[in-house]
Amino acid sequence: MDLQKKTEPQVAEPAELRASDADRDRIADILREALAEGRLTADEHAERVEGVLGAKTVGELDVFIRDLPAAHGRGATPGYSPAPNRPTDAIPHDPDDNVVAVFSAAVRKGRYRAGRRIHAYAVFGSVEIDLSEAIFEYRQVVIKAFSVFGSVEVRVPENVSLRGTGAGVLGNFEVHTLDSTEPDAPVVYVDGWAILGNIEGRPRRGKLVADILDRVQHKVDRSLRKHLGH
Repeated sequence: MDLQKKTEPQVAEPAELRASDADRDRIADILREALAEGRLTADEHAERVEGVLGAKTVGELDVFIRDLPAAHGRGATPGYSPAPNRPTDAIPHDPDDNVVAVFSAAVRKGRYRAGRRIHAYAVFGSVEIDLSEAIFEYRQVVIKAFSVFGSVEVRVPENVSLRGTGAGVLGNFEVHTLDSTEPDAPVVYVDGWAILGNIEGRPRRGKLVADILDRVQHKVDRSLRKHLGH
């Protein structure tokens, strides 16, 4: 008789899994929508967002939305679906803007119109592309980045979608996936190669696309008028 006991591998429950930045972004999006809908006060929203930033596990994150419709599959925006990993619109091959840094630094930031395709080259230099205050005339924006012993940093508003499809060769390519809850929100795609360099894309906290905020405010105003009987 074999008296040796077989040890079953311990599998963590979903709620016990460590929370990622994408998990925190998803919960923050739900809280922001709840604030816009009037389900949370400004103080409640601020308190919960602070808790989200300090949460360690998925279960701890779920506590902050368990009394909201989105946590139970209700209240989702009609027609909403995650952004695709590749552009679906016809994106031109030629860039609308070239940002080049060779043994130097180059920056694009402020209130400017973002083209459909932006090329960034960092060779022993640094490139910063900050879209947090940009005007989005197109639904999809592609940033093609090349970093050789340099760095390319991309920053976007936190209410757009963000995708990354590049790679690093003895370097680092890191794009934080982000999904907007707004079906018409712009999608920024970061692609390219980091060769002994660094390419990074992430949302800039507190920065939002203004026209999306305007649409949310219109929804709130309509809801208030309906509630008040006007």
